[in-house]
Amino acid sequence: MSSTKKRNFSTVLQADVPRGRNGKHRQIVKDILEQLAELKDGAALKVPLKEIDAKEKIRSALNRASRKAKIVTATAADSEFLYIWNAKDAG
Repeated sequence: MSSTKKRNFSTVLQADVPRGRNGKHRQIVKDILEQLAELKDGAALKVPLKEIDAKEKIRSALNRASRKAKIVTATAADSEFLYIWNAKDAG
């Protein structure tokens, strides 16, 4: 007859349980959105690609966050920089 070993899991207070999605790009996207809020018309943020993980992933994370915040943004990139600016609402 096989015996079943009882597992003993640790406990944590519910207040200490992480909630929501805090992806690894959260901080850079937060920083970008804060700077976009202060950006003058006609200006763009210039983010060095060597300082970010992958521009496609940052663009995706920024797109999700900006839509959630109802901010219309646009991006462009060259071999060294990702450019981000406030775009006019198309609707």
